[in-house]
Amino acid sequence: MTTGKKTLILFDVDGTLTPARKPMEERMRRRLESLKKQVAVGIVGGSDYNKIKEQLGGDDICKFYEYVFAENGVVGYRNGSAISCENIVKCIGDDNLQKVINFALKYMSNLQLPKKRGTFIEFRSSMMNICPVGRSCSYDERLEFVELDKAENIRKKFVDALIKEFPDVGLQFSIGGQISIDVFPLGWDKTYCLRHIPSDEFQEIHFFGDKTQPGGNDHEIFTSERTIGHTVTCPDDTISQLDKLFPETQ
Repeated sequence: MTTGKKTLILFDVDGTLTPARKPMEERMRRRLESLKKQVAVGIVGGSDYNKIKEQLGGDDICKFYEYVFAENGVVGYRNGSAISCENIVKCIGDDNLQKVINFALKYMSNLQLPKKRGTFIEFRSSMMNICPVGRSCSYDERLEFVELDKAENIRKKFVDALIKEFPDVGLQFSIGGQISIDVFPLGWDKTYCLRHIPSDEFQEIHFFGDKTQPGGNDHEIFTSERTIGHTVTCPDDTISQLDKLFPETQ
């Protein structure tokens, strides 16, 4: 195991560093502070930059982390300086985008769930986020949907329907976080962030994420030839694995 600044550790956010859509707890922040003494640390999340900023410490995140990648790395910063910004509309065009939106809204209108709230489609600069229960659901409503999704594979079936309907549009559909589906151009998964990390800069790049299974939005970077992937189940598990792989120095 290589240690030192020639090692970069990249972390997913929801389910890895924080409970889903919750702020990072102080215990995790202290563990990352300690980790930074041994290796370089970065973030690669699916959410937009402002959401990641809210969860991980506000305006200081670009000072705390060497790399901050939002929207799978299509929006990226290194030491506070922007290094990447792309746009899904320029990539696939409004006509194709509207076809996906219309299909998704019609599909969701036929879903009968315990609850539906608001913001079923969230447009970000590099992707769309589709949420059957609605992103404005409460935390308890979120957890209710999570359990139903585990039992009935609601999002998996939705992704299968999207893939079948749009085989040639150049889009990828991935299960993201606890309650949603990420839609982005092919190749704009989390491996996109690796384009902005010079291949000769680090001897090892580790990635920690919770959605590493096929179809999950961590899968591609987890299996990338450039990374050593680690599957975690929750923030406590992340700390436990860090303690084993990168023991704290005195």
